[in-house]
Amino acid sequence: MIAGAGIAGLTLAIALARRGISSHLYEQAPQLEAFGAGLQLSPNASHVLARLGVLSGLRPQAVQPQAVRLRDASTLRLLTSVPLGQEAERRWRAPYLVVHRADLQQALLAEAATWAEIELTKGMQFTALAADAGGGIDARFLDQGGKTREVQGALLVGADGVWSKVRRNVPGSAQSRFSGQIAWRTTIKIDSEAGSAFCGLADTDCVTAFLHGDFHLVAYPLRAGAEINLVAFTPAERIAEGWAIHADPSILLQAVGRSAPQLARLVEIAGPWTAWPLHTVDPKGRWTAPGIALIGDAAHAVTPFAAQGAAMAIEDAVTLAHSLATASNTREELSRWEEGRKARVSRVAKRGALNKLAWNAAGPVALARNVVLGLRSPERLAADLDWLYGWRLPQAELEI
Repeated sequence: MIAGAGIAGLTLAIALARRGISSHLYEQAPQLEAFGAGLQLSPNASHVLARLGVLSGLRPQAVQPQAVRLRDASTLRLLTSVPLGQEAERRWRAPYLVVHRADLQQALLAEAATWAEIELTKGMQFTALAADAGGGIDARFLDQGGKTREVQGALLVGADGVWSKVRRNVPGSAQSRFSGQIAWRTTIKIDSEAGSAFCGLADTDCVTAFLHGDFHLVAYPLRAGAEINLVAFTPAERIAEGWAIHADPSILLQAVGRSAPQLARLVEIAGPWTAWPLHTVDPKGRWTAPGIALIGDAAHAVTPFAAQGAAMAIEDAVTLAHSLATASNTREELSRWEEGRKARVSRVAKRGALNKLAWNAAGPVALARNVVLGLRSPERLAADLDWLYGWRLPQAELEI
């Protein structure tokens, strides 16, 4: 049983099906809608999607950016560039892609629909669970009509996001908390006024980050290059617990107003902006309990500053599927899986914290950052990411 039919849940169901294991996805939403806009799929994730048969359906809408470029938001000066495109694909043996979240979800749904082992029921809200007499799990869900439905299975996987209800049943699990940051998101058409303004600031075939002490803004192409995804990050007080919400855009406009006039103008005309309070879940908390496992944001929601949220969910799913398929003792195998994944996710979280520190540096610290970036070659910068982007499924798991 899998609670949640987002990226983590759908990837897990497909990986299990390829191992001959049946699963039933229970999705709270009555209709599957992809929240958010763009996301980055680094090679550690894209190679998994290729193995699962998902990547071929996604590629027509995806964009393979040519580089990640860092610019000073005040001067627009290029600070450094990390090559991607074919060079990255050669180095990390899989493509670095940027996609719309909805396109990824549709590709996963399309692949899931080809497997008889996968069943999906929408409009089902998880409410409670209990151990059954046979050693399995009884899970209770509330359907759209307000009726409680009880289902049984060998394992319940919480893939239900940062505000996971399944997580409440895992003793020692961490709770979500507001990070103190808001992500402001919008997408612009490349042939719009805002698109023209963006073209005067950066290349449309790259991932570009504009760095400033008060904010940073990341931009990259979507939908085969027809759109540009913009996401800006600013500090703010906690304003809500939820995904897309309406907040006063003056917070963003005030922060960006201290940058280059061309960038401030882009932000002004690119709206409307949607505010996303960033909540995290400490990966040090427990992810498993007898009959339960957590994956993705339910286990370890990290900040997006390493662009690894979707990738970690995909890695979780495919490694958990392998562990379940090969386990002689499920409880022991879940513990081993958890400890192995924690080490990697914790390292990713630390990389994200380092990125934020560097991207929001100000004054002498920013000057020192710029000097260091200028001294490091693109090859050296790429090598620093080998541990992250070069991750591959262990050899024993390659036959999924």
